[in-house]
Amino acid sequence: MNAIAKISQQFAAHNYKLTPQRQAIVNLLLANENEHLSVEEVYMRIKGGYPHLGLATVYRTLELLCELHIVEKMNFGDGVARYDLRGDEHDHMHHHLICNSCGRLMEIKDDWLLELEQRVEREYGFKVTDHRLDFKGTFNTCSRKGCKASPKKQEISCGA
Repeated sequence: MNAIAKISQQFAAHNYKLTPQRQAIVNLLLANENEHLSVEEVYMRIKGGYPHLGLATVYRTLELLCELHIVEKMNFGDGVARYDLRGDEHDHMHHHLICNSCGRLMEIKDDWLLELEQRVEREYGFKVTDHRLDFKGTFNTCSRKGCKASPKKQEISCGA
């Protein structure tokens, strides 16, 4: 089953409709799966195809997608909420490396915490249902000769 069909089923199971505008937002997130888009970024990318779609509608749709556990709302310490699709390939969200110099994000898809989760359940009687881990630091390419990034586009310009 493709991603849109599965998401449509999740909407229907909670008595919501996957309207064309909502589907356009989901399609945009699917097409930009490796990015962590903010409400404003989603709005700016989608408004060309849907000129009557308002920022408030994009915000409400992303919040609904969070409620339905289709996307995860996250903040990487810069005060901007970003949205990331939850993948079916793992029980938990993936983890992130966040560069303090350039702001670049790199995803870690492997779940390194399964053993720790089992230990927490065994020793504390606490069943972990989800977790998220963010590592903050500096990539080697940024620390060598300095790095200047465009904060709006997260473009990297590092010395070699």
